Amino acid sequence: MRRCFVPLLCVIGLWGRAEEPREIVFCSYNLENFSEGKEPDEASPRGTKRKSAEAVATQVRIISEISPDVLGVCEMGSPAMLERFKVELRTAGVDLPHTEYVEAGDLDRRLALLSRYPIAARNSQTDLRFEMNGREEQVRRGILDVTLQVNETYRLRCVGVHLKSKLPVPQGEALVRRFEARKLREHLDRLLASSPRENLICYGDFNDTRNEPVYQQVVGVRGTRGFLTDLPCADSGGDRWTHYWKTADQYSRIDFLFASAGLLPEVNRARLGVYRSADWNVASDHRPVFTLIRPVESDS
Repeated sequence: MRRCFVPLLCVIGLWGRAEEPREIVFCSYNLENFSEGKEPDEASPRGTKRKSAEAVATQVRIISEISPDVLGVCEMGSPAMLERFKVELRTAGVDLPHTEYVEAGDLDRRLALLSRYPIAARNSQTDLRFEMNGREEQVRRGILDVTLQVNETYRLRCVGVHLKSKLPVPQGEALVRRFEARKLREHLDRLLASSPRENLICYGDFNDTRNEPVYQQVVGVRGTRGFLTDLPCADSGGDRWTHYWKTADQYSRIDFLFASAGLLPEVNRARLGVYRSADWNVASDHRPVFTLIRPVESDS
């Protein structure tokens, strides 16, 4: 039995694997450039540095402590790196054999999802376009969208994104994020209009805080079919920040979990978490967020 560093998470891990299943542990984590290269300080041809062995080991340990059944990640590298990641996790006791990998415009930082449960449907969007300032732009990381077959009667739909970073671009990085968020909202509106009771979790790195227009765009209009509820994840000390931006020396909450109206009653609100440890920043500039879901009904 592997060592448990965080008692609460160990309990979560045990609960998440009770029978078939009583609770699903869902985790979202920006891995910060899980990319290849000859040396940790050697950048890829597009400027992304390789993840160090220490960072990978710390990351794997953190994930093993959370013990997720479903893991959505941002900034995954090549398909070979995804396979390496799966092996590292499996060696640490976290076997997530079913995967989705989104190949969109960003050739270095991809969206991926790893799951204990098989994927029943794939609807990821890899070529979403929008017009801004008279020119065509692309949602660089696309939208990850899969439906998991948790058991015979229960499905969970997972929609993941990684919106434009705060790094400056001529078009205006904040404006790009707003257009990307609009494409996400259009996608959510389409699927929830046809299936308003869908058990759906929307997650990822939104690169904006809840007081910004991007947040309002994503959650939608209260009282409508497409409205999403922000799950207020916090760590054991009550802190909610998920990211440290070194350039600005700023801690902020930019990684979110949102639940649809159909999923919300199944979320265990007493078990919403942000990972906390002394070495979280060895692994990434983000902290993972997680929740427990109690499957109680299917969306037929």
